[in-house]
Amino acid sequence: MNAEPFPIFLVAIPGLEQALEAEARAAGFAVVSRETGGVTLSGTWPDVWRANLELRGASRVLARIGSFHAAHLAQLDKRARAFPWKTILRPGIPVAVEATCRKSKIYHSGAAAQRIATAIAEEGGAPITEDAVIVVKARIEKDLCTISVDTSGGLLHKRGSKQAMAKAPLRETMAALLLRECGYTGREPVLDPMCGSGTFVIEAAEWATGLKPGRNRAFAFEHLATFDAVRFQSLKNSPLHRSGEPPRFTGSDRDAGAVRASTENAARAGVADVTSFTCKPVSEVMRPEGPPGLVMINPPYGLRIGDKAPLLDLYATLGRVLRERFGGWRVGLFTTDATLARATGLHFRGKPLTVLHGGLRVHLWKTAALPASASAAG
Repeated sequence: MNAEPFPIFLVAIPGLEQALEAEARAAGFAVVSRETGGVTLSGTWPDVWRANLELRGASRVLARIGSFHAAHLAQLDKRARAFPWKTILRPGIPVAVEATCRKSKIYHSGAAAQRIATAIAEEGGAPITEDAVIVVKARIEKDLCTISVDTSGGLLHKRGSKQAMAKAPLRETMAALLLRECGYTGREPVLDPMCGSGTFVIEAAEWATGLKPGRNRAFAFEHLATFDAVRFQSLKNSPLHRSGEPPRFTGSDRDAGAVRASTENAARAGVADVTSFTCKPVSEVMRPEGPPGLVMINPPYGLRIGDKAPLLDLYATLGRVLRERFGGWRVGLFTTDATLARATGLHFRGKPLTVLHGGLRVHLWKTAALPASASAAG
């Protein structure tokens, strides 16, 4: 296995790059830079495995395995054939190839991908199929061809434990980064009064209990020549740091089906002991016993429901409940519309963070700890 460090690119949800960088630094990775779309690390193959296994917010992990100049297709063909594919790819394991071209003399991405695929098949012994688990990505920019391997396979929000889903579910990777943006560190309770599939609650509980997000799934890197199954199993078995007894994590929803889905998902994730879900409208949500924490909410959006007017009442009720019963708690509200956010009557800190979610521009509105005087009903 090559012990020389190489660039590792963490693909981020647009708008949440800074939170992903913070997570990578906190996890002890060597961060090189942050850019639109992701974060670059420097590391070796065990770092690739650990990033896939332990980072809660990365969407994919790409290993930048090499680069070369190519000003025309003949040169691309020659240099692709000279590339050390057998040090990365296993003969006989299918590979898919994708290419993009930008500001280069080579402008036809399909032709570029075909040349690289032929080189891999003939020099590396790997068959080329469109639906292969291993995907080699070539980016040709200003005549420099950078070769990467998608080491994740399926997107990393697919933890392997969520089977029951409510409508318009929030991806686990997004939930983790939104929690981090709201200052969550795994040491305080989290409550979601419109929990849907339970993503915020379950993600916070996993984080607090030290469960690795990739523990129940497979990865593309397990099919590479660089993979060491014994070392990876040791990495999977090593515990993540956790501090003391985990707090409680609470979800509720007016939809009984959503509550059932959340409960099932929490059990599959292994956090049933620290989570609880109940069926109730927002107006009946009460402050849990114990220390204050974080309320995270992804309420319905006007764009998805159609008519925004009924939602104004819902948001107003939500705000009243939080102001009256949740003194000392912070709030993170994830919604598309400033009018809806303001209908809560909550005092939000600064400008909201904008994130792309399901083709929509959604904003994270954050409060400081709500005034203690607001907790009369707690």
